[in-house]
Amino acid sequence: MMTNDKYTRLVKLQKAFFNEHITREIPFRLCALDRLAEALVSREKQLGEALHADLGKSAFESYATEIGFLLHEIRTTKNHLQSWARDRRRPTPLFLFGSKSRIHYEPYGCTLIIAPWNYPLQLALSPLIGAIAAGNCAIVKPSGEAPRTAAALQELIDECFEEEYIAVTDADRETTELLLQERFDYIFYTGGVEYGRHVMQAASRHLTPVTLELGGKSPCIVDDDADLKAAARRIVWGKFLNCGQTCVAPDYLMVHRKVQDKLTEYICDEITRQYGENPQQSPDYPRIVNARHFDRLSALPSHGTILCGGTSDPADRYMAPTLLTDIPLQSPLLTDEIFGPILPVLPFDDIDDCVEYVNDREKPLALYYFTRSKKRARYMIQHTTSGGACINDTIVQTANGNLPFGGIGNSGMGAYHGRESFETFSHRRSIVYSSLHLYPNFKFPPYADKLKWLKRLMK
Repeated sequence: MMTNDKYTRLVKLQKAFFNEHITREIPFRLCALDRLAEALVSREKQLGEALHADLGKSAFESYATEIGFLLHEIRTTKNHLQSWARDRRRPTPLFLFGSKSRIHYEPYGCTLIIAPWNYPLQLALSPLIGAIAAGNCAIVKPSGEAPRTAAALQELIDECFEEEYIAVTDADRETTELLLQERFDYIFYTGGVEYGRHVMQAASRHLTPVTLELGGKSPCIVDDDADLKAAARRIVWGKFLNCGQTCVAPDYLMVHRKVQDKLTEYICDEITRQYGENPQQSPDYPRIVNARHFDRLSALPSHGTILCGGTSDPADRYMAPTLLTDIPLQSPLLTDEIFGPILPVLPFDDIDDCVEYVNDREKPLALYYFTRSKKRARYMIQHTTSGGACINDTIVQTANGNLPFGGIGNSGMGAYHGRESFETFSHRRSIVYSSLHLYPNFKFPPYADKLKWLKRLMK
């Protein structure tokens, strides 16, 4: 384990390297992205094995949500980086006649990326892609709750980069505390709400800008006009992807009372269709990350009536996809983020009851609404707030790199993916170029009767 002195040395080393201005060169950034992509491809099998060991992910899920996701992000970034990094012209008012205005994108410097355990590769390297593209140095702190992936990530980064440019630290919690004592130029944190507050508090000591990607209770609402079979299939996929350990997974299901019985029947049938009669035997169904999280989750089904699922195996860290009803409003199923394969069902009679329920709580990271009506969909979007939203599907809003991904309020601040990642890790510097030959004299004293001309120019 590194000591605080070693982290202080590492931060100084990266800041010294950054001050050599090498990272500001676009060819250098593109070369770094190439090296990262090549390492992901060459280590695909090793990374997949690590993700399976930590979370029980299948090769398909590991590639779709982690390795392949990152390779696509790198390709998109490389294809557009020259354009993204170009200075942007801005209009100049008439009273500044003779001047030209630009926005110049420049890197922050030495950045810290703190990654979580649920997507331990993607959520460590996706922000790193943005940091590299913007010209920063970076220290990546992986999660100790996914130790095999953290070790594989360490080997990958060590193969690609020198530590004065990009470094990976130890994965234990104490390392995060040591790092937060250092002065970074930007901090990017993905994880829980409570520790997110701690990160922000630590950053405030140096007024360090931060991005917080948190979580919360994302509602999934199914109205009485929805395509119930399509809704069931997409809800099951989105909820039980990564065994429910996804920050944008549907956290609770609100369904119109008219279609509640039919939808829950379809959902239970769909679980069997996707994962078989015994999901524990399915090669496509992941596992709970560790015993601590398993113990927390195993106590939750007792707070409702089990419609399907409810079985578990602590030795295998297996918890069946579970659907619950008859949930008390003060149950932890409805007050705390579940972050596991348990979906509580709440019936409603009027859509405004759903809107009120959602708006009375912390702003969620995602909102899902199933309806055949464009008018109802517009109403839901206009009368609720969330980090992102999806109509008639789940999760897929995060897969479009052309859309910013991020929370609002309790679910986070700031956004990334695609161009948003580049802009998140870039300082937008305002530049005015003034001519030495064309320059208005009315701004200089003596002012005399210049005020009337100034008023005309500033209309």
